[in-house]
Amino acid sequence: MIRLILCFSLIFGAAAVARAAVLEVGPGMNFTRPSAAIAKARDGDTVRVAAGMYEDCAVIRQNHLTLEGVGGEVLIHGPVCGDKALLVVAGSDVTIRGITLRNAKSSNGNGAGIRAEGAALLVESSKFIDNENGILGAGDPKVSMRVSDSLFTGNGACRPVCAHGIYAGHSASLRVERSKFFRQNEGHHIKSRALVTEIVECTISDGPLGTASMLIDIPNGGTVLIEKNDLLKGTMTSNASVAIMIAAEGETNPPGPISIVNNKFLNRQARLTAFVRNMGMVPVKLAGNTLSGMVTPLQGAGSVE
Repeated sequence: MIRLILCFSLIFGAAAVARAAVLEVGPGMNFTRPSAAIAKARDGDTVRVAAGMYEDCAVIRQNHLTLEGVGGEVLIHGPVCGDKALLVVAGSDVTIRGITLRNAKSSNGNGAGIRAEGAALLVESSKFIDNENGILGAGDPKVSMRVSDSLFTGNGACRPVCAHGIYAGHSASLRVERSKFFRQNEGHHIKSRALVTEIVECTISDGPLGTASMLIDIPNGGTVLIEKNDLLKGTMTSNASVAIMIAAEGETNPPGPISIVNNKFLNRQARLTAFVRNMGMVPVKLAGNTLSGMVTPLQGAGSVE
């Protein structure tokens, strides 16, 4: 019986792979807009978009779908879908690769390049430019997001709610790696309420004109790793007193280790700022960080090595 079930699973999996299709978007292709191809796609398909500018938005309901740009920059801009995002991802195990998302705005000031509502979203080598939110993750325990090798610049707004480069709601996890954040407008570069937050090998910089509040905000604690990042707080920041905030809205996540290690931080302000402010009871571990400018390493519970 076990062998029969295993054989059936292998046959079913092979059949699913065999059914997977590649839908091509662009001049002379079967589809002229990404949304048209996405609407026809099935679970497991790949939507491949040729270089160009597309005034479009789409809702991805399929599971295991890949949306990727090829042959140069693929720019999607225009009105958002459902007053939410340029790409609303409701399916699970979705990969978005090589796409530039720009100028997403909604009536409530919370529009996003991507709105993540399904499980296991992977974003690779993409750009988020001049949106309200770059990526906005729903408050849902099934949602997990991983972002790598991507660029976030000129995102943010507070009208009246604040939008961020990346915002993860009450969810399973957020991992951001090898990505660049620059000139956030109000809000935070990264804000995460996820149970597990990992930010590794990123560059997060206000630059000379960025007005971000904090570089990283972890308002509800949890398991946190902030490691090997280059961080810069600029003179135009809207929150001059702190770069990384922990548990400012209560430690509602299950407690885990909070490690902030081997980062480089520069404060360009002519005033003292805290590298880390911990408002919770779970101690923060700081180790191997290089701090420049007028900086207090840690305010609140924790240790500095």
